Amino acid sequence: MKMDCYNKIIRLSNTFYNDGLKKAGMRDLSGAANSLRKSLQYYKANIPARNLLGLVYYEMGEVVDALSEWVISRSLQPEGNPAEEYLAAVQSNRSRLSSVNQTIKKYNQALLYCQQNSTDLAIIQLKKVLSMNPALIKGRQLLALLYMEEGKYERARKELLEAEKIDTGNLTTLRYLREANQHLQKDTSAAKSGSRKKEEMASYQSGNETIIQPMNVRDMSPLMTILNLIIGVAIGALITWFLIIPTVRQNAVSDARKAELEANNELTTRTQELNGLNEEIEQLKAQIKNMEGESEDTQKIITNYEQMITVCYEYSQQNIQAAGDGMEKIDPALLGVQAKSVYDKMNGLVDEQYMAAVYEQAEQDYNSRNFAAAVTGLEKVVQADEDHDDGYAIYHLAHSYRQTGDVENAKKYYQRMIELHPGTQRARASQQYLDELNSQQPQ
Repeated sequence: MKMDCYNKIIRLSNTFYNDGLKKAGMRDLSGAANSLRKSLQYYKANIPARNLLGLVYYEMGEVVDALSEWVISRSLQPEGNPAEEYLAAVQSNRSRLSSVNQTIKKYNQALLYCQQNSTDLAIIQLKKVLSMNPALIKGRQLLALLYMEEGKYERARKELLEAEKIDTGNLTTLRYLREANQHLQKDTSAAKSGSRKKEEMASYQSGNETIIQPMNVRDMSPLMTILNLIIGVAIGALITWFLIIPTVRQNAVSDARKAELEANNELTTRTQELNGLNEEIEQLKAQIKNMEGESEDTQKIITNYEQMITVCYEYSQQNIQAAGDGMEKIDPALLGVQAKSVYDKMNGLVDEQYMAAVYEQAEQDYNSRNFAAAVTGLEKVVQADEDHDDGYAIYHLAHSYRQTGDVENAKKYYQRMIELHPGTQRARASQQYLDELNSQQPQ
């Protein structure tokens, strides 16, 4: 049942992956990203889907998101993963990485200017962003929105058409483009009407000729011509003094202030870029650490299940001691419900036979005076059953510790033998050994 559910999840993940691949081939990048994200929701270890999602993000100008997907992909499959080549290609281009960092900061600065209603500065920042990263769709969308707010619908339409070339199915781009086209149609449909004024003409007879001249033209004598010339020069000088010169000065001051503002803005942007870069470094370090932790946990679970399979195999081969040794290496907390049930059942089957096999081997080691090996086996038996074999296990363990020179453990188990079986010959012998060991130690 669980395997059927697992296979169904894998099929759903692959179905959404295929849909995303199809949309990506049609340049419907936003649609492809949605399908690939759904694929990864069903099965996060779908490496082709995750790598393709990174490529889609990269095509949309979202380089940081692309790098994140490839890093996760490489963590899930370190060997034979195309994500390794993608990461190497991007990381080897240091100028590209620097440009990406600056793009993010400038885009965030443009958003801040929008919140402060500084539309001109926001447009300047977005132009810089698009000069460094022309594929950043959200940058073109925001710039088009600012142009439409200023009534520059033709410029907005140009930016939206560029965004549409990158991602043909982006709903935000299509919605903005429809609005821009509607406004442009209204502007072209409004007819500009005006009439030119005809200059009124006057005619009079001079001898046999008819003279035609405008009504506002007067016949001037040479004196009036010179006087008008002087008055015109004076008026021109006054206009220059009162209008042109102040305008030039004002423009110079405005240019200076604008240059100062841009310098301050550039300094602020650099500072924010540096701070943001440091934050991104810390975030990436944290992400890598988390992914390493997830990878280690996954490996522990896999190792735990492999150990469980080994125990079942050893038990089926009647190799009880190997099965018992393997049971000690299994962590029940890392097993699922069904596997935990198998573990409990196997533990009950192996435990009694395992202790008997370990004790038998330990007794053989003890009788052959291999006391170091006997200590290992007898210690396991005593830890599981302190009074195993009517106390002989703990009695022989004390002797083995004494023979290996471990006085403290020998005294400990001699004392325990006296407490468990008082009045017996083994208890009396244990007391003698205990007194002997105590007398040998310096007071």
